[in-house]
Amino acid sequence: MSELTRFTLIAIIIFLTHFQEGVTGFGCTVLALPFIALLVGLKTAVPVLFLQAWVLTGYIVLVARKDIVWKEYWRILAIAGLGFPFGLFLRERTPETELKWVLAAFMVLIGIQGMFRYFMRPTLKENGSRTMKWLSATLLPIGGFIHGAFGSGGPLIVIYATKVLANKSLFRVTLCLVFFTLNCLLVTQWALSSAPKDEVLRLTAFCMPFNLVGMVIGNWAHHRMDELLFRRMIYTVLFLAGIALMLSVVLRVGK
Repeated sequence: MSELTRFTLIAIIIFLTHFQEGVTGFGCTVLALPFIALLVGLKTAVPVLFLQAWVLTGYIVLVARKDIVWKEYWRILAIAGLGFPFGLFLRERTPETELKWVLAAFMVLIGIQGMFRYFMRPTLKENGSRTMKWLSATLLPIGGFIHGAFGSGGPLIVIYATKVLANKSLFRVTLCLVFFTLNCLLVTQWALSSAPKDEVLRLTAFCMPFNLVGMVIGNWAHHRMDELLFRRMIYTVLFLAGIALMLSVVLRVGK
């Protein structure tokens, strides 16, 4: 593959995945990771993508900060934060392949369930019972653990957020603030580490214009999308992200 072809593919992937995160508030890292890692390797792809996500979520928080639901932000951060440091610590010790299969299968099942609900029996009413919220909340520390380990635990946190944040704008910016906070920790850890940084910084600089264009257009689309279409997109992204994770295992990305 020529360098021109490789960088063209990277640009297209970054634009498309960051456009959809501009719309929904999650999913760019887990969707882009298998494909970017195939092109540049896992050790370069992971920091490049969480640096891109850090900028994107920071932008959304800045422009939509008045819509943040602070009560849910602190609740999500506190519970997900229980698992986050363990993910950081066990990043090199976790059986990554098995964990990815479990996470991917769960995301695909949840995505199919949500797609069936909002495509086949369209209704905006979520199951808001205390039992459902409690069950969804149990996923938060697992999501925090996976985010610490792989920088992509967002889908599990999303499952909880869909139960407690019905409005699309409140949902998006509150989740973005959670991910921005967690990614600040990832960026700090990476910056202080001894890992080589030159290639990551060069690729980050190359990707940034495509990230910025994608997120600006995605933010524009977000405010023009009705709630039902937004819910359909959330569960479609969950489904596709699960498939992307499965693909990364099958193709043995980074091995």
